[in-house]
Amino acid sequence: MNFELNEQQLSIQKMAREFTEKKVLPGVIERDESREYNVDLYKEMSKMGFIGLPYAKEYGGQGLGYMEYALAIEEISKVDPSLSVSFSVSTSLYGGSLYFSEATDEQLKRWMPPVMRDGHFGSFGLTEPTAGSDVSGMKTFAERQGDEFVINGSKCFITNGPLSDYYAVYALTDHEMGPKSMATFIVERNTPGFSIGARHNTMGIRSAMVSELYFDNVRIPVGNMISTPGKGFATAMKTLDGGRIGIASQALGIAEGAFEIARQYMKQREQFKKPIYKNQHLAFRMVDMANQIEMAKYMVYKAACDKDDHKPFSQSAAKAKLIAAETAMRVATDAVQMMGGNGYMKEYHVERLMRDAKITQIYEGTSEVQKIVLSKTLFD
Repeated sequence: MNFELNEQQLSIQKMAREFTEKKVLPGVIERDESREYNVDLYKEMSKMGFIGLPYAKEYGGQGLGYMEYALAIEEISKVDPSLSVSFSVSTSLYGGSLYFSEATDEQLKRWMPPVMRDGHFGSFGLTEPTAGSDVSGMKTFAERQGDEFVINGSKCFITNGPLSDYYAVYALTDHEMGPKSMATFIVERNTPGFSIGARHNTMGIRSAMVSELYFDNVRIPVGNMISTPGKGFATAMKTLDGGRIGIASQALGIAEGAFEIARQYMKQREQFKKPIYKNQHLAFRMVDMANQIEMAKYMVYKAACDKDDHKPFSQSAAKAKLIAAETAMRVATDAVQMMGGNGYMKEYHVERLMRDAKITQIYEGTSEVQKIVLSKTLFD
């Protein structure tokens, strides 16, 4: 086992860190309050090659791996999880839907580069009002009519929904077979009958663009199908495994960001004529927080390495997502507490990171769903 990052990984980590400190940090509180998403920051990440990091160059990527991708997500999430989740969804969920599907080389070359290289957004259309953790409640239906599929239904909680030009959409193709008939399609933004619904008003990741999608007799060519009927469910599950590494990286970054703010504050803040870090109880709590972050980090990095090494990674991704999400929520909440009244104030950032941390326990499989995934092999 080698716990050291290589030169390429260190370079990407440094690049992401400098970009975050110089470009992302200024205005992050204002974006949270106004709910405005800065598209220019995303475009700049694309120009730097971040969006396509784990994909082959022939498909618009950088030809690197999930480890490099995880490092970039981690750094950006220390400051702006709203920006990092839009990055993660384009890369892991939209890109993964294509990469883990039956997409042909021609389809990959058509629909990957615009998002992985050219600065367009991608979205992942799986969740519905009646189908969250339980996809058997899915109602969106794609009916084949000659050389076309006609899609009707809706999706909700779709990150990048109002911004995307390309959507990986999951739909049933046989009412009787239900999820066993699920297929995957690429729907482009200006397709007649396709519309963007209301933007969701979220507790955290306030500047992320999350919305509903509506399909009213949306006609797409058969050539837009990337997973055939019956194979869509497997594509979704493989895609979510990769997506969990992205969200685990986001959660890790949130925990690290909150911890560092609290650490610096404790060095400067004095009570009873001494810096508060000299209070042994507070110092010991910070030790516990630091250890939790370190444990989460190695779980996240292991999951990324398992994927890059072509090992089974469903279990390690679930572990990483579960542990990192729980760590993010715990550390961010404790950081607020350590900073007292100032921790509750917006200008100190940690209350925002605490709100942002909560969603990591929910999307791409709740913490409870991760435990279901992990328990299935526990007693083999």
